[in-house]
Amino acid sequence: MALYPVIMCGGSGTRLWPASRPSRPKQFIPLSGNRSLFQETVLRVLPMVQAPGRIIVVGGVVHRALIVEQLEAIGVSAQILLEPEGRDSAPAMAAAAAWTLTQDADGINVFVSSDHYVPDRAAFQAAITQAVGGAEAGRIVTLGIKPTEAATAYGYIAPSGPGLSDVRQFIEKPDKAAAQSLVNAGYLWNAGIFICRADVLKNEFEVCESTVWPVAERSLAGVGHHTLAVLSSAFSKAPKISIDYAVMENTQKASVLEVDFHWSDLGSWDALAARGDGEYGTHIFEDAEGCMVRAPEGTLVAALGVRDLGIIVEKDAVLVCDLSRAQEVKKIVERVKLLSPQHLDFEKAETPSLQDSGKRFFEWMKLRALPVWHSLGQDEDGVFAEALTLSGEQTTLTHRLRVQTRQIYCFAEAGALGWAGRWRSAVEGGVDALERFYHKGDAEWLPAIHCDRSAVSGETLVYDQAFVLFALAAAAKHDIAAERSKAQAKALLDRLRQNRLPQGGLREGGSHPFQSNAHMHLLEACLAWAEVDDDPCWLEFADDIVELALKYFIDPETGCLREFFDAQWQPAAGDDGRIIEPGHQFEWMWLLSRYAQLRNRSDIMPVALRLYSWGQRGYWDPACVMVDTLNEDGSARVRRARLWPQAEWLRAALLMAEMAPRSERKTYLDDANSALQGLELYLTDRGLWHDKRVSNLSFIDEPSPATSLYHIMGACNQLAKTDKALRLGILSNGFATALT
Repeated sequence: MALYPVIMCGGSGTRLWPASRPSRPKQFIPLSGNRSLFQETVLRVLPMVQAPGRIIVVGGVVHRALIVEQLEAIGVSAQILLEPEGRDSAPAMAAAAAWTLTQDADGINVFVSSDHYVPDRAAFQAAITQAVGGAEAGRIVTLGIKPTEAATAYGYIAPSGPGLSDVRQFIEKPDKAAAQSLVNAGYLWNAGIFICRADVLKNEFEVCESTVWPVAERSLAGVGHHTLAVLSSAFSKAPKISIDYAVMENTQKASVLEVDFHWSDLGSWDALAARGDGEYGTHIFEDAEGCMVRAPEGTLVAALGVRDLGIIVEKDAVLVCDLSRAQEVKKIVERVKLLSPQHLDFEKAETPSLQDSGKRFFEWMKLRALPVWHSLGQDEDGVFAEALTLSGEQTTLTHRLRVQTRQIYCFAEAGALGWAGRWRSAVEGGVDALERFYHKGDAEWLPAIHCDRSAVSGETLVYDQAFVLFALAAAAKHDIAAERSKAQAKALLDRLRQNRLPQGGLREGGSHPFQSNAHMHLLEACLAWAEVDDDPCWLEFADDIVELALKYFIDPETGCLREFFDAQWQPAAGDDGRIIEPGHQFEWMWLLSRYAQLRNRSDIMPVALRLYSWGQRGYWDPACVMVDTLNEDGSARVRRARLWPQAEWLRAALLMAEMAPRSERKTYLDDANSALQGLELYLTDRGLWHDKRVSNLSFIDEPSPATSLYHIMGACNQLAKTDKALRLGILSNGFATALT
């Protein structure tokens, strides 16, 4: 039977105020050593996990970033289940057991708290191994710690015998005299560590507290294959009850295993002081004994003529207490609630609203990006730069066809949004250069030109031809060389249709001849032409691409869109066939949703919704952005995040907000705000941008690629449309003058 350790991350550690607070409770603080108690707990259970077992972390949604960041720091993956609100230990344990049963009918859970201090990992693992034997036999085994003192901070367990035995009685936290009597009588500390089969726990919930399990099962709706998921709102309807009251004090299957390793919950400052390694910060003691200091870097603490004090310094609060009364810090916290509630938690940086972020984004486009890329990013002959260094200089690269066409679209859209700059001259010059330097005639286009404007030899990709169509549509929309653009576009479309494969679709050049990406941009170009030309050929070609996507590109089981295929449009062999790109999930979702509206295809919207859900799996919490690629199971292939997926997430979330029922609109607008916050991380005050964010959360120092402006402009365009449709109040002067 496989083990599924469950790390419970609830609790706020009130007795360790002011260091431990709701937004950063004690389990995520390095109290003893360099790692947090949570990280130490993960590493303690990790050696016991063998396939198909998996670590499960159950925590609050407010601690999402802390959980993900600290797991990444120690290189451990886990199934993360986030509670929308805390409902005590019983519902949390039920949800974890219910998830385990979806993976393994025979799975055994090892429930451990994330804030316990257990320095002897080997002894702990040996105890769990012994307890598993009882769990396999259908018992719910809890570990009982042999007491070292008459502690009043812990509950007690009465064993019926030595070793692994039945539980006679559970005792809540006693007073000092009662605690001493219990210790003398052979009672054990209740460590709150439970080992049992998931199916046994389910049965005992149904017998002892029947309201918990059904709610826990319902809360898993939507978790699916997501390795990080928020339990549904059904979880909030669970009774707020501990596992002791819900099951352990009522079940006939409770066993206890006496253990003798060192254990502490480090729940108070005196417990930490007793460890002897909880101090940090600079301090001077003069005739001061038995004191413990914790202070941030740069703060000096001096103590004179005092004994047995805890001096805890945070940037906004200081606690001085007699260590013998550390259990009473809760009284201080209660008074803080009344007198200075802002000190109950750390001050949180206020998240800008979508309205504020949107206004700032439009101003950046108007005052920074468009002027820079028009003045420095286009030569006098109309050819656009491939990239600009962060100091505004062109790089000495060839000029690719895809850059020329994308930039034509960007400045055409700037005009549509009302930018007062010289967008028309940029588009006219760009179209003229496109025809002079890239067009070979007979619907053939050069893939690139050198800096001296001579041709770069090579095959023009379907991807590039799709952007030729797209750029010509953008020009025609503004009546710039409209008739010539239309003729060139239809000639190119005819050539593409002639090259269609018998099984549908087009063969791409390069190392991936059968791919979805080139077809995505063809669909985008067809939809753009359908807006300016009533010839049915555009939507008919779009029909073919959409059917190809529905039949082959989008996996019918998982709902994700794949990148590469074989000649029969089946997923490519090996690693290529398993690559999932979050950014492309969002792009296809946006295009399919627009197509569904044009063609009145309600059957497509569920597909689009699943693509959006898949795209969200790429969220990288510590970086607050979407990663580049995922594996089939939704895990990140590499911790790198380019700019463009952030822009596509923003565009998709905004369109979802427009289409969603009013009750769901806020969720998508919140997504859009998160996407915009992530996108803004890449943008510089000079109107340029970083392209790649890597695993240490830094950006690669490299020129800003012009190709990114296409994604940024697409998001900007959708933001203006959504603002108008939903009256968000971002563009106070109205849609037509958005950027003037």
